[in-house]
Amino acid sequence: MSATSLLALAQQAPPADHEVVTSFEQVVLVALVFVIMFGLGAGLTPRDFASALRRPWGLIIGWVTQFGIMPLLAFLLVLGLVLRLPSDYAAPVALGALLMGSVPAGTTSNIFTFFSKGNLALSVMMTTNSTLWALVMTPLALHLYGTRFMPAGSELQIPMTNVIVTLVIMLVPVALAMVIRRYSPNVGAVMELMGGAFGLFFIVFLMVTWVPRNWMLLAGTPWQVYLVAVGLGLFGISVAYLMARAVRLHPVNARTVGLETGIQNGPLAVAIVVLTFADSPDLGLVLLVPALYSLFIVIVGAFVTVRFRRANLAEEQEIPSLL
Repeated sequence: MSATSLLALAQQAPPADHEVVTSFEQVVLVALVFVIMFGLGAGLTPRDFASALRRPWGLIIGWVTQFGIMPLLAFLLVLGLVLRLPSDYAAPVALGALLMGSVPAGTTSNIFTFFSKGNLALSVMMTTNSTLWALVMTPLALHLYGTRFMPAGSELQIPMTNVIVTLVIMLVPVALAMVIRRYSPNVGAVMELMGGAFGLFFIVFLMVTWVPRNWMLLAGTPWQVYLVAVGLGLFGISVAYLMARAVRLHPVNARTVGLETGIQNGPLAVAIVVLTFADSPDLGLVLLVPALYSLFIVIVGAFVTVRFRRANLAEEQEIPSLL
């Protein structure tokens, strides 16, 4: 693709006042996630969390893959694909890709963990753990891999509001649902079913609202950027899952580690980009990979979930206890 064509694409990328997700959609998505976590939490008990803490290998492996493997994977994808594009276009896109690989897991990973029959208690604990650690590890990873792409004078800003919102919409409904399930098992069972139904609606809602509004952007983006946006999630899930199995984690926990690692917090990445590069003319290009990743991780997560459910059924039957 010529430099002139890429200049035209840069003009199509989300501008500074562009909303990857509209304000109304943000409210709807937050409400949906809150309801979904409320429903999923109805299937959890304190014993589930205690079991995950007694066998902390899932948390440990997940931390290593989250902040060790994902930033490295993003860097390798940038080297192999993005840097082959003209430098004025490649540098800001590469920065967005590296940031996407350095943020923590998002609450969407909890939804896919539920559908893949993973360890939901471990998933919630891993999301909480990685979100808190991100305050230190995300700037460190970006400093390690992305310094060469940072505009002069820019300083990474992690929005505390987004971090707090992530923790609140995940932990509060789970805790409330566990209390209700404790005193009314029948109501809790109904809530769990509703959580699964809303989870499916959440996935469809994202795809239906985002794709039509950004069709021109999707049609004009170079294939290399697509491979980075899709590959980051797909390879992240696969590598983390294989590492977890290599250290003999139970398939239930390995699936959880894989999904928690590969499904990053897209909204947090977008917020960091907007805060850090609000005055940069390259803001749209830095947003490109986080925006595309946020769309395609839903598709990748759905595909991987189906594969996990099929491929691990026989293995689960052979290994009766969590390791």
